[in-house]
Amino acid sequence: MHKGLAFCLLLTLSICNLIPPAMARNGVVTMELWCVAKNNAEDAQLQSALDWACGAGGADCSPIQQGGPCYDSTDIQNTASYVFNDYFLKHGMTDESCNFDNTAALTSLNPSYNKCKFPSSLSSTNATLSSPSTAYGMGPSEDLNGSNQISQLWIWHLMTSLLLIAFSWVMG
Repeated sequence: MHKGLAFCLLLTLSICNLIPPAMARNGVVTMELWCVAKNNAEDAQLQSALDWACGAGGADCSPIQQGGPCYDSTDIQNTASYVFNDYFLKHGMTDESCNFDNTAALTSLNPSYNKCKFPSSLSSTNATLSSPSTAYGMGPSEDLNGSNQISQLWIWHLMTSLLLIAFSWVMG
């Protein structure tokens, strides 16, 4: 009986580990979202979308200019991601404002890197998400070293899992 209970607890904890961290705001559970370039988008498509967003789209592209904190002439995905996210935050945070001819997607993983900090959907006061069923994208495959919160969470989950395993072994 104890082994079955311990297994159920361990399974529940493991499943909970797969759910991205959420925050409560005024009694409502919310999740930080960023709009980023898809990792399978072609460079030419990203450049075209980037040019539009910085031009007619009205995104703030000063951080990606030479000398800016997000300037990286060798990485079109990081560059496009910053601009896509800025446009997304300024234009209603809807599915349509994070599409860019299907080269962008929403992610709950903070894409900030080095000194380039991406504001999130929670830091914007411009709008709210269009629906609770918004799909989360996979985001970039780049190093997401700016997501300290996530890197700290896995340790807590690992330690809790190990304690549950030890508990079940002792009780078994």
